[in-house]
Amino acid sequence: MFGLRNRVLGGTKTTAETSGAWDGTPGIATGLVSGTRVATRMGWRPVEALAVGDEVLTFDHGLQTVIELRRDIVWSAQTACPAHLWPLLIPAGALGNLRQTYLLPEQQVLVESDAAEDYLGDPFAMLPAGALEGFRGITRQRPTDMIEVVSLHFRRDEVVFANIGALFFQPKSSCLVGDLADTVAQDYVALSMAAARELVEMMIIDDQPVYPAEVDEALLEVAVA
Repeated sequence: MFGLRNRVLGGTKTTAETSGAWDGTPGIATGLVSGTRVATRMGWRPVEALAVGDEVLTFDHGLQTVIELRRDIVWSAQTACPAHLWPLLIPAGALGNLRQTYLLPEQQVLVESDAAEDYLGDPFAMLPAGALEGFRGITRQRPTDMIEVVSLHFRRDEVVFANIGALFFQPKSSCLVGDLADTVAQDYVALSMAAARELVEMMIIDDQPVYPAEVDEALLEVAVA
C-alpha cells in the first residue's frame, strides 16, 4: 500500500488544538508543515486532514493511534518572517522522500548513513532539520504564504513516515500524566546542533563522487608507464 522499502505493517481519547500567529517573539520552529503526507491505516493522507483516533504508521512500533493533535500557525504572512523560522526545502530523494517537502528548522529528522555509523556507532541518527542545510540540495526558503504546522502525539515518542519515505520525529502526548508518563520509554535522543552539523559535513563528504580521483590515479599510472 505504502511503497516503503524495508518496513512491513505489522481507553478514552483526548485532544488539544491551539493556534497562534507570530507576533515578534521567537516562534515555533517544529511540527509537520501542512501538505505533508503521512502514512496511515487509510494510506497516505495530508497531515492537516488527520484527527485524534487515527492510526499512523511509525518506524519502530507499527500503526499507532494519535491521542493528541496540535495545530499552530508559525507565521501569519502579515509581517516579514524572521530568518530563524524560514523552512527548509527538501528536494525529492534527499531524505528518502519521493516528493519535494518542507521542514521547519527545529523539526527532528531520523537519517540513515554510513557516516552516522562511523561517527556514532549506529547507522541511524536523530538531528534537527536545520543542520541538513547544504546536504543534497537542501536550502532555506523565504516563505511567501502562511506557515501552518500540525504536531501528532502518541503514547510514546515516535518517528512517522512522511512524503513516501522520510522519517520525522513526533513527541509523546502531553495528555499522559503521573506514573503513566514516567513509564513511557524515550526511544530517541537527538544530536545537538553542533554535533549534527559535524555529522552532516561527514555525510556531504561521503556523497562526493570518487571517480575523479580514480581517473586521476589511472592517468598517472599511464603517464609513468
